[in-house]
Formats: sequence, C-alpha cells, structure tokens
Amino acid sequence: MARERRKARNGRVIKNTMDKTVVVAVEWRRRHLLYKKSIRRVTKFYVHDGQNLCRIGDLVHIEETRPISRLKRWRVERIIERKEVADIRPIDLEEVGERTAPEVLDVAQLGSDDEKLEMVESEEDQVEEPDVAMGGLEVESEEEDDKESGDAEGEAKNGEAKVD
Repeated sequence: MARERRKARNGRVIKNTMDKTVVVAVEWRRRHLLYKKSIRRVTKFYVHDGQNLCRIGDLVHIEETRPISRLKRWRVERIIERKEVADIRPIDLEEVGERTAPEVLDVAQLGSDDEKLEMVESEEDQVEEPDVAMGGLEVESEEEDDKESGDAEGEAKNGEAKVD
C-alpha cells in the first residue's frame, strides 16, 4: 500500500504492559443526525512499538500497516508529546502511624480520670435519647409478651377458665 494512502491517527497511550505493543486510545467526535449533539467516541488500537519507547500518557502518531499479529494493524510513527510522570514512592505505614500517634495521645491525655468518666456517662445518655425522640413510647420485649401469653394459654390448657 502506498504511504500516502495509509490511514494515520493521533492518540494517547493508555497501556504499555505488553512487549513491543501499546494500546492507543483515539478520540473522535461526530454530530448526532437527529439530536445534533456532539458525540464523543473512543477507539482503542493495538499498536506495534518495536523499541518499547512509549509510556502511558504519551501522545503518539500512529499509521496503518500490514497485519503484524492477530490484533495489531498499526505502528507508532513518532511520539508527538511525552507525558511527564511524577516519581511517587509508596507511603510507609509506620511513618504515618508515628505522625498520627502523638496526636491521638495528646487528645487522650487531656483531663483527669473523673472527666473521662463524665464523658463516658454523657455518651450513654446520648444513646438513650433516640427512644425519647420516638415519642417516649416504651417497647416491650418479646420475652415479656411470651410470659404473659404463656400464662393465659397455660390456664386454658388446664381447662380452667378464669372468670372475673
């Protein structure tokens, strides 16, 4: 195929984990025929990168070529723009623990034991407040209901009816 008749696209590298192959996302827009809204589409191409030069985020110019493998029909012609990747090191959890631990200790050491006891008691009072918010209704437990109904059933089983 003549070079001038080959298709060419510009796109971003989104994956480079394979050897000599990158996945390039090419974005294209088209106007909807009925609604006239601009629609964005993304097409992924498997592209041959013989020297493994491409990195994730690079803007590349790709060109159509003969079939190289089952999915690869494109090759990287040139890298238009390099994406700068920040060097990020993983956070050491021990360092994070050391930084936050003194803050926790300072808060825990505030006040005496009597004040801590009062804080705990006030938290218990706050737990009981939702019952009051429900209109002050007392909810009987099922065990009490079973005892009361069990007494009435027990008398009925004996054949003695209680008459008031």
